[in-house]
Amino acid sequence: MKSTHTISALMLIVTTGLVGCASNSPQQTSTSYATPSQSNTSSYGAIESIQVTRPANNSSGTGAIVGGLVGGLLGNQVGSGNGRTAATVVGAVGGAVVGNNVEQNKNAQAPDMYQIRVRLDNGDSTTVAQSSIADLRVGNRVRVADGRVYRY
Repeated sequence: MKSTHTISALMLIVTTGLVGCASNSPQQTSTSYATPSQSNTSSYGAIESIQVTRPANNSSGTGAIVGGLVGGLLGNQVGSGNGRTAATVVGAVGGAVVGNNVEQNKNAQAPDMYQIRVRLDNGDSTTVAQSSIADLRVGNRVRVADGRVYRY
């Protein structure tokens, strides 16, 4: 009977761990308001503005859940009777705190994104999000191609 509980607990840990590996970090995306006929061609214009966007340091709670489960299981292995119960509770709470901190630290390392607004030569505007601006500055003449802004 004890081996059945141990196997069930290990399967729960593995399943929860795999769910915790899912990433919710922001993906690099670009938004262009070009017409479909312009989407495969490059456009030229000047940079109107550059804004830095920092991803929110939100946690999904997965780290706390996984940490709490692992801490509770480890605490349950210690002592017997009321001591085991206390160790299980302390392990679960401590694991949840540690798991939440690990998740927040992972999310804090997400890179800044830059929203670059370009006034195209034909009078239209487009906004592109990219992870670096290199030597781009407001007022620079640029080429917008393949969802990125390049200085020329």
